[in-house]
Amino acid sequence: MKERRISKPVTKKTTRARKRQTVGESIIEGLRQAVAWTKGENDDVRVTLVRVPQVDVRQVRRKMGLSQAQFAAKFGLPPATLRNWEQGRAHPDAPTRVLLAVIAKHPEAVEDVLRKAS
Repeated sequence: MKERRISKPVTKKTTRARKRQTVGESIIEGLRQAVAWTKGENDDVRVTLVRVPQVDVRQVRRKMGLSQAQFAAKFGLPPATLRNWEQGRAHPDAPTRVLLAVIAKHPEAVEDVLRKAS
């Protein structure tokens, strides 16, 4: 039977009394690994690709009982862009599709964040 090597994420050398990484240190280490990976220097990392769903903006808006102008104003979207999405002349990019998916499932969460930000 052929032996299979299981790759592990690259980490700093561990010592017997391992110091717990802070969140900031963990983020910095992850960014270092990402930069090394993009330069082709490190292929021993885990890469996760996420498929961002398509969202029927018109359906979401109608389900909420809002006009295009109301929906656009409520979620900080340009009304013309919303019209273009609904009429199929343009399509939201991936980050916007994520926002629209959250609005579709949990509009109150987005409203809460936007309310606190203003």
